[in-house]
Amino acid sequence: MSGLQLTTGAPGARILGFGSYRPRRRVTNDELAQTMDTNDEWIQARVGIAERRWAEPDETLLEMSVAAGGKALAASGLDASEVDLVLLASASLPRPIPGLAPEVAHRLGAQRPGAFDLNAGCAGWCYALSAAADAIRTGSARNALVIGGERLTDYTDLTDRTTAVIFADGAGAAVLGASDTPGVGPVVWGSDGDQSSAIAIPEGEKAMSMAGQAVYRWATTRLTATLVTAMERAGVGPEDIDVFAPHQANLRIVELMAKRLGLPESTVIARDIVRSGNTSSASVPLALSALLESGEARSGDLALILGYGAGLTFAGQVVVLP
Repeated sequence: MSGLQLTTGAPGARILGFGSYRPRRRVTNDELAQTMDTNDEWIQARVGIAERRWAEPDETLLEMSVAAGGKALAASGLDASEVDLVLLASASLPRPIPGLAPEVAHRLGAQRPGAFDLNAGCAGWCYALSAAADAIRTGSARNALVIGGERLTDYTDLTDRTTAVIFADGAGAAVLGASDTPGVGPVVWGSDGDQSSAIAIPEGEKAMSMAGQAVYRWATTRLTATLVTAMERAGVGPEDIDVFAPHQANLRIVELMAKRLGLPESTVIARDIVRSGNTSSASVPLALSALLESGEARSGDLALILGYGAGLTFAGQVVVLP
């Protein structure tokens, strides 16, 4: 276990607690096979998903985000009144305006915080985490709530096996606060906009389309270098990483990235996708929450995280778990 070595002399930011919300309904591969040309073996062999969660009508993005945010606040030991920045990362917002973050903040009891939504595809939560950490470092905020929430089933053709077997719903959140010991490493982020059509909801349409093979090739050939740079900027190496929690897009991608990074066998690798599916912006905080709840990850562990998806956007960093 190693502490982050940041070159800046500014105050640091640290994650204080995680929270999550998983919809009640479990959808197995066998259930999907009843409505489309697929089966459990085909799905698990290609993406590693055994089941996913789909939200019921009452499990709106607002309700799921409030639930996850409330749990994160409870875990952090802070009252909502102490939060002065709320960020909601989502690629499945129900409306253009007003933003959902102010309503989430109000529901939780935060008192007139800065609040806004952020859409960077499946990289959204990592983008928002970095923005919140930077706000704390510069003094623009004292404490921040960062939520990744998705109802992807609202934008998925549930009869299309190329997308319906993958995407799911849920929300994950974290509370950040100032710290003398930095706990959120520098972000390495970017985008490859020349491939922005690879994951998209075309204008005028409701359902998402995805060029799965193109995204797979991009993720497995371009993003390992992002993770290496994130570790370098945090002052750590693969041998220091306790937990590897990339976006849960495809179990094969997760395992291939871990192998290419040369992570030690002791590293805990998040495989939340097996039971949760691809929850886009929610996947990284959901995976970290699950590992902490199960005891597979512990307070003080160093986690290497990565978000990537529509845009094509990506963001990686090293964080200390609360």
